[in-house]
Amino acid sequence: MATKWRDIRRQHSPEVEARIAAEVKDALRVMRLYQLREARSLTQVNLAKILEVNQGAVSRLEKRTDVYVSTLRSYIEAMGGQLQIRAVFPDAVVEIDQFGHLPALDPSLDPSVEPETEADRSGIDVTQPEHV
Repeated sequence: MATKWRDIRRQHSPEVEARIAAEVKDALRVMRLYQLREARSLTQVNLAKILEVNQGAVSRLEKRTDVYVSTLRSYIEAMGGQLQIRAVFPDAVVEIDQFGHLPALDPSLDPSVEPETEADRSGIDVTQPEHV
């Protein structure tokens, strides 16, 4: 007979349960962009429609290690969040507000974002060859 998960979970001591809860809480504080999007129950296609770019642009953005602050801000705001940039020092944490007033970046200027094409709007997948 298979062991049920709830029976396994009951075997942990309160100390172990507290450690597991702390690890889960810490893991939720640090996420990659795709993990954040998935945690918000959004697909790349959903987010691309909100941002008015194609799905490929969202995919590329999520893989990049260097993006414009305005692009990242747009991505976060499209998910319903607000981007905050902080400088963390041993004796203080300072929020940097210099970037909060940036105008929206023209997507054509950001190499990580491609504007939506007519094929994207039509729903035609141009990334895969059509098999005959």
